[in-house]
Amino acid sequence: MEQEVRCANCNRKLAMGVFQLLNIKCPRCGTLNSLRVQANPPPECRRAPSTPSIE
Repeated sequence: MEQEVRCANCNRKLAMGVFQLLNIKCPRCGTLNSLRVQANPPPECRRAPSTPSIE
């Protein structure tokens, strides 16, 4: 999923994209912005309810 990247100092929109690690310098204020994607926790695994066995 694409994310909007904005400067931490002046809030100028710098990029849209998919990234793991990004270092980008703002052309407006010169701030070097270092961004890293935070990993989402894995989805919980749910076991289907067991059906009663007929003996």
